Amino acid sequence: MVEAAFDAAGLVGHRYRTDDFYEVGREKIREYARAVQDFHPAHWSEGAAGELGYAGLIAPTTFISIAAMLANRRLLEIVMTGYDVVVQTDQVFEMYKPVLTGDRLVSDVELSSTRRIGGKDLLTITNTFTDQTGDIVQIMHTTVLGLTDEDVNAEISDTIERVIMSGLDTTSPTTAASADEDALLVTEPDPWTTARLSPISRTRIPRTVFRFEDIAVGDELPARSVRLTRGDLVNYAGVSGDVNPIHWHDEIAVLAGLPDVIAHGMLTMGLGAGFVTGWLGDPGAMIRYGVRLSNYTVIEAASAGTVEFTGRIKSVDPDTRTAVVVIVAKAAGRKVFGLATADVRLA
Repeated sequence: MVEAAFDAAGLVGHRYRTDDFYEVGREKIREYARAVQDFHPAHWSEGAAGELGYAGLIAPTTFISIAAMLANRRLLEIVMTGYDVVVQTDQVFEMYKPVLTGDRLVSDVELSSTRRIGGKDLLTITNTFTDQTGDIVQIMHTTVLGLTDEDVNAEISDTIERVIMSGLDTTSPTTAASADEDALLVTEPDPWTTARLSPISRTRIPRTVFRFEDIAVGDELPARSVRLTRGDLVNYAGVSGDVNPIHWHDEIAVLAGLPDVIAHGMLTMGLGAGFVTGWLGDPGAMIRYGVRLSNYTVIEAASAGTVEFTGRIKSVDPDTRTAVVVIVAKAAGRKVFGLATADVRLA
């Protein structure tokens, strides 16, 4: 076990740019859409995507978390070394340009804030994604709770080493040579900070099922029920790269203080995003998605779990033809999302 040997507040501002781009693949979009049970045709068919004005398959809302996981490994493994486990608590996606097949995304990674609550560190990592044109397409803020060996069972590290997937260290020799701690501690302004926020998501005419005039505050979205099995969790782990064994290994889950294996927070967020974009009819009409996780979704080995999604329109803005949707997710009668909202644009 490694004890935290640093002041978390002193880490704020550490940033770097990934050495390589992430190329968005046609089949990867389909794989991810299947993993989050999002069957909107624009994620699967170029023809359907074209009818909405997209030049290729559009990636689901939370797809970019795959690239973020790869980009953030250096920060988690080299800078944030004082934690035995990090647990996701909050997530915010800001969408500025649809992510399409063939896009080449580069991520700027920054530990943007830390705060201490109840004797534990909450750390926010910000990923700023630019595409091959130099435009910012998405900004993603991930808040995690850093847990030390005082917070988790002392056996967990050894047990994880015994069961974790082989070959996780996939850094290239070039990347490994440059990924020392000094290379991450950038304190001067960098050229990437001048990148332009793409205006596309906020200026294109959305092709939603409903027009702005058709909705009103208090309107409810059609409820959706999603079934999750251990197989779904294993599939999501493989597709997303999130191989944390609390999502598939009973012993690790118990050592981490959980009642059983739990679903990935990002998986439930992906399901929630699809719930909203399916109602909209245009996946690119969502411009912000924020979720605070308040509880976990337990998935037992012997039976499937169920997540129930409901939503209602909280507010509308006639000037921008936008609305804020509040999303509720429940599993086994408990709220999974503490607060979840989606900002959407309508035709």
